[in-house]
Amino acid sequence: MSSKTKSPSFFIALLPIVVLVGLLVLNVKIYGEDATYGSNQIALIIATAIAAVIGLRLGFTWKKLEKGIVKSIKSALPAILILLLIGSLAGTWMISGIVPTMIYYGLEIINPSIFLVAACIVSAIVAMATGSSWSTIATVGLALIGVGEALGFHLPMVAGAIISGAYFGDKMSPLSDTTNLAPAMAGTDLFTHIRYMALTTVPSIFLTLIIFLILGFTIDTTTNAASVENIMNTIQGKFYVSPILLLVPVIVVVLIIKKVSAVPALLIGTLLGAFAAVLFQPDIIQQIAGETSSYGMSSYKASMNAMFGKISILEEGNSMERLLKTRGMEGMMNTIWLIICAMAFGGVMEACGLLQKITKSVVKMAKSTGSLIATTAGTCVFFNATASDQYLAIVVPGRMFADTYEERGLAPQNLSRTLEDSGTVTSVLFPWNTCGAAQSSILHVATGEYWMYCFFNLISPAMTMIFGYFNIKIAKLKSK
Repeated sequence: MSSKTKSPSFFIALLPIVVLVGLLVLNVKIYGEDATYGSNQIALIIATAIAAVIGLRLGFTWKKLEKGIVKSIKSALPAILILLLIGSLAGTWMISGIVPTMIYYGLEIINPSIFLVAACIVSAIVAMATGSSWSTIATVGLALIGVGEALGFHLPMVAGAIISGAYFGDKMSPLSDTTNLAPAMAGTDLFTHIRYMALTTVPSIFLTLIIFLILGFTIDTTTNAASVENIMNTIQGKFYVSPILLLVPVIVVVLIIKKVSAVPALLIGTLLGAFAAVLFQPDIIQQIAGETSSYGMSSYKASMNAMFGKISILEEGNSMERLLKTRGMEGMMNTIWLIICAMAFGGVMEACGLLQKITKSVVKMAKSTGSLIATTAGTCVFFNATASDQYLAIVVPGRMFADTYEERGLAPQNLSRTLEDSGTVTSVLFPWNTCGAAQSSILHVATGEYWMYCFFNLISPAMTMIFGYFNIKIAKLKSK
């Protein structure tokens, strides 16, 4: 803060966030689950403008604020590049039959006696393969909720198992946008984040599975798996299904274990997926490419289409169309748009000292490492409850607390893990949050009925706070 500029009061610093929260709540009321497709981005721009006006009145120049915006957006460029590659990888893994094969073998483990556990595991497998909890719940989740009803399970309990597994898979998948967003906000890399997050996430899902196993044995069931069989028959009718296709994700996992950077690892996975499609799925290649002069040209066109655009294996109107559908790089543009707007907001808030003022006021309550992590988790939940968007529940707290973690000698993966353990998973617990509204609509189970069965989503934030208070696996910054 120079001598020509003034320090804001806490309430002035909080004003842009209050306006942002108000606009986001209004957007959810008007647009529902479509709020993230433009209106929330505009809300961020308006909040950015308000923060900029405050900054100018405090004595900052527009050049200073603009520099803050550019610096903030620049820090997110690696995540944006990764998101584009994730879109292309999802496309080639779909036309190659890799994702359908993972879904097929995942569905095979369903057994009525352990249905809740199986539903959780299948949802986790599909979400980890696709990187999306939403598409998992909207496809396999619909089949599982129908099977659960036929077996006589309490539907909110089934919804809780599906959501718990889907959000576990979403968290742990390198294909997930939130899993890429959290380390970008905290200042660490994707695979360090995933490895460190596993320390709290694996115990959380383990406890969740134990609870569902106990609950499952208390209910008398009868077998009716027609919905699951229909999905499996559809996959088998469209794709060549074989364990050999799983070699591609295994190679990507090995690259991750060998600490290969995210960009080359994902690019290799994308190209291997395209090669597998050409080798094993000639019918899908011809279907996606349409009329071409040769199989070589069809292979090129289908691979390119899968990488950059929308593809659908089943015809429009088919009940399982969304299960076998991807959007390529094009499908990542909305998330990238949101990230750019959010980073612009954070850049102005940081450049004129508004974030610092809020952070200092909040951090005063956090004297220890445990209380800092608990405060971070509480802030993430607060933004899910007020801002109604899981991305903002990661972005804003990430920007608020990044410097504080560094000042206290804590490695950035502590922050990224806390952002995901509390920001990503609690979004589905609020009916006015876009995630809660979407999942309750898809599963036809009210948020107020299923939230108490989302054991993974409830345990995760508690687990990260326990690790903080008991100083378990708290990484320190290495001395330069």
